[in-house]
Amino acid sequence: MNKKTKTRTNTIAGFLGLPYEVYAVIFIVIPLIMVVWYGFTDASGHFTLSNVASIAQPSNIKALWLSVLLSVGATAVCLLLSYPLCMFLVETEKHANSFLTMMLIVPMWMNFMLRTYAWQSILEKTGIINTALTALRLPTLRMINTPGAIILGMVYNFLPFMILPIYNSLEKIDKNVINAARDLGADARQTFIRVIFPLSMPGVVSGITMVFIPALTTFVVSSLLGGGKILLIGNVIEQEFTLAYDWHVGSGLSCVLLIFIVISIVISTITDKEDA
Repeated sequence: MNKKTKTRTNTIAGFLGLPYEVYAVIFIVIPLIMVVWYGFTDASGHFTLSNVASIAQPSNIKALWLSVLLSVGATAVCLLLSYPLCMFLVETEKHANSFLTMMLIVPMWMNFMLRTYAWQSILEKTGIINTALTALRLPTLRMINTPGAIILGMVYNFLPFMILPIYNSLEKIDKNVINAARDLGADARQTFIRVIFPLSMPGVVSGITMVFIPALTTFVVSSLLGGGKILLIGNVIEQEFTLAYDWHVGSGLSCVLLIFIVISIVISTITDKEDA
């Protein structure tokens, strides 16, 4: 490729990427700048750290700690459910594989809140599960408005975000590498631990990041399945914006969450480079 052709190709690529660049500036860069601005200024526009420091309040610390705890739990459950499923999908025939993968993706086409409302109907005191237990003359269960219900909602909504990257990583593994390990005497356990799992780590790390971040920042799941009785940091931030109308404190708390997001992205990037 000569210099003139290369320049023309770069120009076309830059032109095609222009809509995304405009989109990123309007919907990503500008909102982030606004959050940081409000987070580090007071009502008079003067610089302050008090908004960010409000995370140290006992109620906010409790909400943040609970958010991290439930997010880690939901991420762990998603990983434990996704990895065996992805290994099964990789081993199935192509037509069955495509059908099963589609069945996992289809629920994502439904509105996020509608999916969560459905679980609210299932888990509530007079919901489907307790109605069935009552019909069988069994004691009912208290499921709604509990941390377990929130984790269940997180897992249901974010599970596809764990499945897709792990599945892509497993599918890209050269079968000859696995066969070579077996030919050299490795059993199924050794092949998985020393070959399959290390080669799928980029997908695992990507899946963990894609589940942990939205789980940490969610407020819809905890509002609907927690009944407002279990406050996560996302709920606290929402209330600062919608009830207290204090954009500065809300933005300051959001900046704290941004730190967790940046740390997750950095860890994901470093891991990808090490596995490359």
